[in-house]
Amino acid sequence: MRDEEFIRGRVPMTKSEVRAVSISKLEPTEGDIVYDIGAGTGSVAVEMALTTRCGHVYAVEYKKEACELIRRNREHFHVNNLTVVEGEAPGVLEGIPGPDKVFLGGSKGKLREILDWIWNKNPGTRVVVNAAALETLAAVSAYLREHRMEAEIVCVQVARARRLGEYHLMEGQNPVYIVTIEPPEPGTEG
Repeated sequence: MRDEEFIRGRVPMTKSEVRAVSISKLEPTEGDIVYDIGAGTGSVAVEMALTTRCGHVYAVEYKKEACELIRRNREHFHVNNLTVVEGEAPGVLEGIPGPDKVFLGGSKGKLREILDWIWNKNPGTRVVVNAAALETLAAVSAYLREHRMEAEIVCVQVARARRLGEYHLMEGQNPVYIVTIEPPEPGTEG
């Protein structure tokens, strides 16, 4: 989906190219329960809701302005299988069904607690973490090392053309590390 289709405001949004790779790595299927933690505008949540028509997506976000944008985007795209969960993860996750897939776009410094909560709730959950900051990548790497877990890590860097007179110049976007974590094998956690 094109970024321009979303109602945006001043809230961060996962751009279309990164969104496409992230959702592809998450492998959502019809009927999945999916979390989008740190949902921002809801761009990932909306696309996943369209993919998992018989499932349900929970867009978790702590900023009120962002929650309102997610609601507006949910209405704009006519997705009825998307619930906005306002609050901070992992505490706000209590009481909603356990996830099959989780997209983690923001953790507000609680990455470790969120990952622990996810795998305690459903040990078979597939998780995709987007890390734009090196500190987030370091935190994910440390968690994986401590729990003796493997992950696929790809770095996506996109450049978009911007018109300047009769020419088009490529402008680089921020690189994003996409970390795909398979569920931990029983007995292998640290």
